[in-house]
Amino acid sequence: MSTKQKSYYAKPSEIERKWVVIDAKDLVLGRLASKAAILLSGKHKPTYTPSMDVGDFVIVINASKVKVTGRKLDQKIYYNHSLYPGGLKETSLKAMLSKDPTQVIERAIKGMLPHNRIGRQMFRKLKVYAESNHPHEAQTPELVSI
Repeated sequence: MSTKQKSYYAKPSEIERKWVVIDAKDLVLGRLASKAAILLSGKHKPTYTPSMDVGDFVIVINASKVKVTGRKLDQKIYYNHSLYPGGLKETSLKAMLSKDPTQVIERAIKGMLPHNRIGRQMFRKLKVYAESNHPHEAQTPELVSI
């Protein structure tokens, strides 16, 4: 007689979401993005269910003070296309950090999330701010160290 093991499947009423803050000051961009993607998807929880969004809300502060390794500041290029002929635009990491540092972190984290509707739902729980102040103090977020 064999025993049948059952997998746990989270119900929407059982999902508990926390608010966490990650201080990006002096953190490497890729390591920060992978930790934030794990928190957004809920893979750090024992109640993780792949087909549901069970992750936490993530606030990233000090996005303008993030570090990159090697020569990425000069060599890493972000591409954007307007869908018109000849509409390809290139922006270096250095230019994007000076123009909008929040977009650099958002793009890095978005690339590590699933590319489907659950990933889009997870991405909506990400809040990125260039400086240390944010409007989410009422949620009493806890500071997470990486």
